[in-house]
Amino acid sequence: MSYRKLEVWQVSREIVIEVHKMSLQLPKFELFEEGQQVRRSSKSVKSTIVEGYRRRRYKNEFIKFLVYAQASNDETIDHLETWSFSDERTFISLKEKIDLLGRKLNRFIQAIEEGHVSMK
Repeated sequence: MSYRKLEVWQVSREIVIEVHKMSLQLPKFELFEEGQQVRRSSKSVKSTIVEGYRRRRYKNEFIKFLVYAQASNDETIDHLETWSFSDERTFISLKEKIDLLGRKLNRFIQAIEEGHVSMK
């Protein structure tokens, strides 16, 4: 199995693409500082899921990296909430996706804690 088949990775990838597109619409004064920060935190979620997946044989390591992914997901929401949005609908849709990813990560962590399978 590949990390690409993990639903949490697939959702995080969608978010990275949407955040990137959305960040390019920021006013110039927010584009570089805030835009860069939110792009980095959203990419961190996806990358950390991959890194954790590669350590999946070790339950605690796997969980640790998924918890890091949750933290980066929360950081992404925090950055988004400081932006100046011209399109409120797009913001709400993206925030809902990020919230959903947080719930999915939480359930995934719980499943691993309850019955760890190395997912070979």
